[in-house]
Parts: sequence; structure tokens; C-alpha cells
Amino acid sequence: MVMDLHGRDVHSRDLRYFVAVAQELHFTRAAERLFVSQPALSKQIRALERQLGAELFARGHRGVRLTSVGAALLPQAQRVLEHWRSAITAVEHAKAGERATLAVGMSTRPARGGLLPAIRSRFGDSLPEAEIRLRQVSWEDASAGLADGTADVAFIWLPLPDLERYDWVVVAEEPRHVALPVTHRLADQDEVDFADLVDEPFLALPESAGALRDYWLALDARAGRPPRVGAEIAGTDETYEALVDGRGVCLVAEGNAPLITLGGVVTRPVRGITPSRFALAWRAGEDSRPLVSAYIKACGEALGRAA
Repeated sequence: MVMDLHGRDVHSRDLRYFVAVAQELHFTRAAERLFVSQPALSKQIRALERQLGAELFARGHRGVRLTSVGAALLPQAQRVLEHWRSAITAVEHAKAGERATLAVGMSTRPARGGLLPAIRSRFGDSLPEAEIRLRQVSWEDASAGLADGTADVAFIWLPLPDLERYDWVVVAEEPRHVALPVTHRLADQDEVDFADLVDEPFLALPESAGALRDYWLALDARAGRPPRVGAEIAGTDETYEALVDGRGVCLVAEGNAPLITLGGVVTRPVRGITPSRFALAWRAGEDSRPLVSAYIKACGEALGRAA
């Protein structure tokens, strides 16, 4: 730390040395207290005096005493050093707070069976000082904040783009349903064959979602036939509005059906497509971080699995 004393830059070390000598009134004892040599301490004090243009100590056969300039500087130097110690303490607390905060990203809130509260409870038992910060992320980011580092762990839908960058554990596997406006020709059926949906306009995730967009368009079940995209959606509200407007149908996980089956929308199970997989994911290798590891463990315990 460097301070400006009326245009003179003074390092905090110089003030610490000065205060130690002023309190001890003995260079050798002050040097021992500071864990420096006595000649080095004397040299530094002389340099500070030259910098200030005044003697701080009167040195004589009877010992060392403060000059009037030294006496005037002492309380100010002590105050500056105390402020600096307070600043360092504040910085360390802030750093500790950052280290003890886990950002959990999600594009769909995992309400399934009270999973989030169950994880939070177990996580809190193991790390009571740590804080969990939930981040709601647009569907434009299939990684729910993992890719840009704004989330430490995230609840995501598989498949993820750039799979090799991440590790994950599946927390739910659910059938995919189709969401339809109540006026749709298939809305009265108890179950729908995907073959009957192939030519329907679909609501699609943004192109930035990559493989996840393809998955919710069920490209693997289309035998090479390209999908018709009626509109792009990046959130639950947009999806509901697009369905009610008749701009297309969309596939949803069974657990998410209640989010959009409001007035004018129904969901039906779909035959002929694979189930969806909902997962807790993290950047590959970061499960060695204490907070990430504790959250993964808490998730496993909440699901009744071994850590």
C-alpha cells in the first residue's frame, strides 16, 4: 500500500516501522518485533525522514525519543494503519463470501418432488456458512450458465452442447408429452403417435441451444424429414402464448406439463420417442471444488442414491 502525504508517497511498511520504533523507543527491540535487522530498520527510518524532510526521532546516549514532528505523525500513522487493516479484513470477508457462494443455474425450475428444498437442506447441514444463489437462465443457453461461468452447477436437459466439457448426474427421466391448443385435432386423444405429429409446425428452442433444440424437435424420430418450425421460444410464457395462438405444438417433459397447461392448452403422452433426461451438471473436473462436491453429494442424498 502506498499513501500520499502532501505529495510524498509513503509505503505502509514505512509507517509500520515508524510506529514500532515510536512505541518501543528502541531500535533493536523494534527490529526484533518486526523480524528485520536493526541496521535495515534504521536505514528505512532515515529514508522516511528524508522523504518527509524532518527528523522523527532524536537519537542520543540516553536512548531514543520522538521529536515534535514524530509525535505529530504517530497518531495519524496509527490511524492509517488501522484503516488499512480494516480494509484488508473487509476484502478477506468479501473473498470468503464469494468462495462460500454457490451459483445454481436453471432454465426450468426443478420442482420435482421437492428436490431443491431437499438438496438445500442437506447442503446446509454439511456447509452451514455457505450460500446458494439460484440463477434463472433463458432457454437460449442450454448449459444454464455453465458455459459462461455464471453458474457453478446447473439443472439442465440432456443432451448438452459440447458434452465433453461437462459431467452430470441424471436426476429425473420422464416421458415426453406434446403440448397442444385445446382446439387442435389431436387434443381429444388420450395418447398421440409421433408419426401423427411429423408434419405439424413445432415450437423450437433458439438455434443457440444446439443439440437440445434438435432433441425437443425429435429429429431422431423423423427419419430424415426436416421439422416445420412455427416459432422460436425461449421461456415458459412465450411457449404458452405461442401454443394459444396456434403457432405450433411442442414437446415437453411430463414434469413440466403443469407449467403450460393453463387455459387453452393440454398435454398428451407421445408414443414413438425416447424419454427426456433432466440432470444436475457441472464443468468437467470441478467436482473437486468443495461447494460443488457438497452440492452433488446433497443431490444424491436427496434422490436416495449413494454419494
